Amino acid sequence: MTPPTDSGSGPAGTVDGGTVLSVRDLSVRFRMRDGSYVRAVTEVSFDLAPGECLALVGESGCGKSVLASALLGLLPGNASVAGSALLGDDGLDLLAADERVLAREVRGRRAGLVPQSPAAHLTPVRTVRSQLTETVRELTGAAGPAGVRAAAARAAFPEDHLNRHPHQLSGGLAQRAATALALVGDAPLLLADEPTTGLDRDLVERTVDELRRHTSDHRALLLITHDLAAAGRIADRVAVMYAGRLVEITDAAGFFGAPGPRHPYARGLLNALPERDFTPIPGMPPELGALPPGCAFAARCDRASGACAAVPALVSGVACHHVEVAHA
Repeated sequence: MTPPTDSGSGPAGTVDGGTVLSVRDLSVRFRMRDGSYVRAVTEVSFDLAPGECLALVGESGCGKSVLASALLGLLPGNASVAGSALLGDDGLDLLAADERVLAREVRGRRAGLVPQSPAAHLTPVRTVRSQLTETVRELTGAAGPAGVRAAAARAAFPEDHLNRHPHQLSGGLAQRAATALALVGDAPLLLADEPTTGLDRDLVERTVDELRRHTSDHRALLLITHDLAAAGRIADRVAVMYAGRLVEITDAAGFFGAPGPRHPYARGLLNALPERDFTPIPGMPPELGALPPGCAFAARCDRASGACAAVPALVSGVACHHVEVAHA
């Protein structure tokens, strides 16, 4: 296991002083038609070390997928991005790179993506075989059918479905096709955004195990998921996101085992699991376009006090004014 980060913004999580990805103060805002802004991601910082899997977890709408899209330059035109995201030894800033660099040098080659919505990333008029053939040829130089079959097998995509078009696939098969395409280039950084959607438990485990194997040879994986069981199976560290901010980042063994999460929201996510207390967190997350002042979780938290009128800083891996109380 990689040692837990102290604050989410230091060098912890590195191997021999190097990082695959170093994100600092990443913020994303969307300008709406009425001139208002939606703060989707706010001042997120973390490192990804060679050989590491970091699981980014949280409820829907907390900004996880927006973060992944920002890293690959896939945000819509009404988005504005601040901060930095340095990739690899040369420190290429993904947030400052232009589309030409991202398209020709980054996507697929240095950073792969398993998308949340595979139908939007698969070409509808081409078969899976055709798309895999082109990707294998482009990223590896190989053009034979053996390479295509091997690529499909890595994602448990059935060979007898290779000649089908995306609309002929179930949601789970489309997800596996997108995963196969993302793994072809063996990119140093892999972003997997809900890669187990639509899969049964056996395929979930097979898929995340293959993603975990991707981190061998000093590659890194950012796993964005609602599936805490999948995260617990392969993650080295866990980052918990709420209302666009990181509220806790820690090692996976301590998160899923003892001593457990320190932030009340993170603890609530685990307690909501059927194999645990099966107790849902009361209330709903705030809308990102109407965030309350202070701690965004205060309205749902039984530990809230007057101190929560101020936004808590991420200190020693947790952003909460009542860490000691919450951890008791």
